[in-house]
Amino acid sequence: MRTNKFLFTLLFFTISTIAFAQNQTAKVAGIVLDENNKPVENVNVSYQTKSATTNADGFYELTVPANQRVVLVFTHVSLKNITATVQLKPGENFEFNVVMNDKAEQLNDVVITNNKKRVQGITTIQPEVIRKNPSANAGIESVLKTFAGVNSNSELSTQYAVRGGNYDENLVYVNEIEVYRPFLIRSGQQEGLSFTNTDMVQNVDFSAGGFQAKYGDKLSSVLDITYRKPTKFALAAEASFLGGSITADMISKNKKWSNITGVRYRDNSLLVNSQETQTNFRPTFADVQTIVNFNPNEKWQFSFLGNASQNIYNYQPLTRQTNFGTIDEPIALQIFYDGQENDQYQTLFGSFKTSFMANENNTFKLITSIYHTQEQEYFDIFAAYFLGEVDTNIGSETLGEVTFSRGIGTQLNHARNDLDAMFINAEIKGTHFLKNKKHQIDWGFKYTRENIRDRIVEWEVIDSAGFSINPPIIDIPNDQPYNPYVGPLVPYQNVRATNFIDINRFSGFAQWNTKTKLGNSQLWITAGARFHHWIVSGRDISGGKAQTVFSPRTQFALKPDWDKDMLFRLSLGFYHQPPLYRELRDFDGVVNPNVKAQQSIHFVLSNDYNFKMSNRPFKLVSEAYYKTMTDVNTYTLENVRIRYRANNEATAYAYGLDLRLNGEFVPGTESWLSFGYMKTEENQNGRGFIARPTDQRLKFGILFQDYMPNLPNMKLYLNLVYNTGLPGGSPSYADAYEYQNRLRDYRRADVGFSYVFTEKNNERPDGHWIKKFQDLSLGFEIFNLFNNQNAITNTWVRDVYTKNQYGIPNYMTTRVFNIKLTARL
Repeated sequence: MRTNKFLFTLLFFTISTIAFAQNQTAKVAGIVLDENNKPVENVNVSYQTKSATTNADGFYELTVPANQRVVLVFTHVSLKNITATVQLKPGENFEFNVVMNDKAEQLNDVVITNNKKRVQGITTIQPEVIRKNPSANAGIESVLKTFAGVNSNSELSTQYAVRGGNYDENLVYVNEIEVYRPFLIRSGQQEGLSFTNTDMVQNVDFSAGGFQAKYGDKLSSVLDITYRKPTKFALAAEASFLGGSITADMISKNKKWSNITGVRYRDNSLLVNSQETQTNFRPTFADVQTIVNFNPNEKWQFSFLGNASQNIYNYQPLTRQTNFGTIDEPIALQIFYDGQENDQYQTLFGSFKTSFMANENNTFKLITSIYHTQEQEYFDIFAAYFLGEVDTNIGSETLGEVTFSRGIGTQLNHARNDLDAMFINAEIKGTHFLKNKKHQIDWGFKYTRENIRDRIVEWEVIDSAGFSINPPIIDIPNDQPYNPYVGPLVPYQNVRATNFIDINRFSGFAQWNTKTKLGNSQLWITAGARFHHWIVSGRDISGGKAQTVFSPRTQFALKPDWDKDMLFRLSLGFYHQPPLYRELRDFDGVVNPNVKAQQSIHFVLSNDYNFKMSNRPFKLVSEAYYKTMTDVNTYTLENVRIRYRANNEATAYAYGLDLRLNGEFVPGTESWLSFGYMKTEENQNGRGFIARPTDQRLKFGILFQDYMPNLPNMKLYLNLVYNTGLPGGSPSYADAYEYQNRLRDYRRADVGFSYVFTEKNNERPDGHWIKKFQDLSLGFEIFNLFNNQNAITNTWVRDVYTKNQYGIPNYMTTRVFNIKLTARL
């Protein structure tokens, strides 16, 4: 009842305070030239009902809305039209110079990017690149995984680790609203759909470290996503063997109301059925997402973002055979299963955002959101395994089969896990410009209430050669079968807990930006600080203490007065990660309310170099970083599930170098190559430094686009990733100081071929049926092109004769083919 009353009060507060919202504007100005570089007078520059006209010097100036997609149209009586799309920050003065001619009309929008993002060290990803990128789990995350410093060893997962951090250390925002990931997910194949609908995306910004104080409290990275605001009716649809989607853009006649609604459905059977485990399995994932915008005038802006999703994961394994060992001594693991797993993950998300611009120098925002997740994880799976030698005699009737068993055993896994969590957020922000907009002040204050109800019941029983295996934590002599075992019979793993937790958080930030001169060089300075105050309470929780952290951060960017277009950046600051519920819960399911915030100090030095090669634009970005960490909450990584020790027992560090070269390797297309070196280690209780679970030393990534010169309608997209192996695959309850084995290197190549029917629409006559489409293409994709065997974890079994334990790799997907049809009106 108390929660319902609180929700009612918050919703009433949100609706009644809409009047405090803000709209914002920016200015676009520049000079229009003809092909002879002479000013053009009387060019009409328009946006919806607003317009400006160039003077005798070709100069124009136009005020446009900020934080939204604005399409500018340049028209002249004797020259061809040009359209350009801009998206600017509040109060920004953007210079855009145009060259017009009488030969060809520019039909496609030119997306103008903001130079401020370069100064801030933010990487911008174009939505078109995301949509066309071939990947088993297509989306923004699949593109990020080609970046240096971003690592993931699972093509079935959207989770990623950045510069030595784990999956919980990354901030994700959609329209300035923080997005949460599921709590109980333990395997990448259970994830289904990422929150972000790529067909609704307008802009994607990513920072791998050293980010500003205006972003929240996480240790590793920020992914900032902005959904577009429709400018006209549009419809996009996609269908493939992995599912489909449909997205509609709508706008009212008076341009004040707009809406985007997207529906997605995904079926991972094609991918999962390519694995070694034979199953009766059809996982289905679906979601509906909508955003409604209302702009009554230039000062006001209102929006609602809603999402409802459901992941249904029904899994019934049947058999599995994994061959490993050496050519001279091949070994096979055969497993026969009984039982099934039934999981469901349902989430509801809603957010109201209002904005108001008091004047050109002062703006305010109010953002509220509610996130509710209900997660269920039920399974009873019995596995009987045989570890044996494989017949390698050519001509034998049993060639490739197991002919001699070296070990047998059984395993029973049981779980009845339920989680119900609700996160409520209310935030107010402000932006102010001082001294003719030479200084910018941003501030914000946020309240968050987290309510979690969690029941954990999971255990595992292991039997080897007829003898029950006790967990390593029970130290009782056992020399079966020579002497009878008289100790207790207990599960190998056993976790039982019920937690009802409330967390109240207050956080805020203040930040100052300015641009000045250092000699003849341009200098940008950003300085700010965050605070975060929280307290944990709940049923059977005692001793919880209020905690507060303070995080100052600063950035410097210097652009020397050189002929070469170079920019140097230095970022440093404190970054804290106050614990979420999962970080408060230890291996036994017990909540420690006094877990401290993990702390990291970032030092990032980078260089950004723009140049031309073969008369085409390129950019080389180099970043060297060092992070020192204290109060580290150590953890183990099992597939994508993170289990914390919840004791702040360690210190750690991470350092490395990231390089990325991107540009038009093929004219008219954007591609990039990336390389990363990284080392991260931790010291638990003074025992010495060992590799952290995300210590991925080397990373190579390629995202490449091409087309066939003799068949320009045929496009090629290549996604190539190579990562050195992670530490992992150790037996359960293993001491990390005794097991520092690494998994095999991760190698993955996905390729897509797309025939674009609309490639030559400008040459088709008016009225042609294909000309109604902005894009109509048929694609053929090959996932895991070279059929590499990538392992995510190990299954450990015992040889009853030699007493050895074998780590048998759990392989990911093999080569898979997919066909995709895309249409956009």
